[in-house]
Amino acid sequence: MDEPDLLTRYEQFVNPGLGRTFRFMGLGAVEHHASGASVYDEDGVEYLDLSSGYGVITHGHLHPRIVARAQEQLTRMAMSTRLLLNRPLIELSELLARITPGDLHYSFLVNSGAEAMEAAIKFARAATGRQKLVSTIGAFHGKTLGALSVSGRELYQEPFQPLLPAVTRVPFGDLAAMEQVVDDTTAAVMVEPIQGEGGVIIPPDDYLPGLRKLCDRTGALLIADEVQTGIARTGRLFAVEHWGVAPDLMALAKALGGGIMPVGAVVGTPRAFSFFDSAPLIHTSTFGGNELAAAVAAEALSVAIDEDLAGQAASKGAYLLPRLQAIAAEYPSIIREVRGKGLLIGIEGVEAGYGGALMAELFDRHVLVIHTLNNERVIRLLPPAVIRQDQLERTVDEVGAAVRAVAAMGIDE
Repeated sequence: MDEPDLLTRYEQFVNPGLGRTFRFMGLGAVEHHASGASVYDEDGVEYLDLSSGYGVITHGHLHPRIVARAQEQLTRMAMSTRLLLNRPLIELSELLARITPGDLHYSFLVNSGAEAMEAAIKFARAATGRQKLVSTIGAFHGKTLGALSVSGRELYQEPFQPLLPAVTRVPFGDLAAMEQVVDDTTAAVMVEPIQGEGGVIIPPDDYLPGLRKLCDRTGALLIADEVQTGIARTGRLFAVEHWGVAPDLMALAKALGGGIMPVGAVVGTPRAFSFFDSAPLIHTSTFGGNELAAAVAAEALSVAIDEDLAGQAASKGAYLLPRLQAIAAEYPSIIREVRGKGLLIGIEGVEAGYGGALMAELFDRHVLVIHTLNNERVIRLLPPAVIRQDQLERTVDEVGAAVRAVAAMGIDE
């Protein structure tokens, strides 16, 4: 008897609902190897990767320096004893203290963005002695219980109620709304500098500075969720730098692992980490900051700085964004808006159905893009910062062709 195809086995043993979605979208190819902004399937077909694994592959697939550092570390030690000093962890934390803004100084290493946000929530409550948390509608901070509690879409929350108490959500970008709810009982205000899963929503220029002042006035901590925007994605090393703001706690992950390892971190001020003085083991992670992950993350940060990935993201985004906006202007019945910073770009359809249709057309053209969890109208382009000029030109051509094809369908929502 012939062995079932891999997609059928995925449906049988991994996630039947998602497997059916893959089948519907025509995503039956099996990824095999990758380099830079290109992914190849088992048949050798090349795909242009504008998804970067949901923002993980900012450095490009298998950056040689990061791979070499991982291989070198593997020859010596991968996991920590947790009892002896861990040089890669200390060196990574020291590097983060040097390059992050303001008084961010201490680092706690974890394995994912959701874990980083879980830790940030705990740290804020412990440091302030307060419980109230304020986040934004449309936010996405992860799907573990605490991170889910401060995220902004009820679809993902409802099956897991009750979630954390004392959580208030207000519209993103609305400083007046924040001022109505943040007070001297608030432990933290948590915010993405740019909402990613909310649809690539960029706040007004006074928003983050206003949140900083509000937190200073009330004693609340400001938590910046830079899981998607951090490490050069938006044209700065950290997105808060666009607005000259330094948070009290910053959550990092995705590109921090250089596309090689799952790595997350919470970087905080001395005040935000003060509770560790009396209870150093109050929050721990068995795998967080292991030698292999820490060495890879340190190399990923060094590569981002040495190769000016932030500058590359800024210049390549400056090339890509206006050309995609010009396509949108030609087809206002299909595309409502194209917006972004650096290489975090969202394409919003006039109707929700247009996003899926555009994705399907791009997949047919061997171009990988991603949907947006909290805004069904929006698809996202998050290409690696090392994407080549010819690949940028191909992106414009393929998006234009996909939009024209959707326009010719005359589909409804």
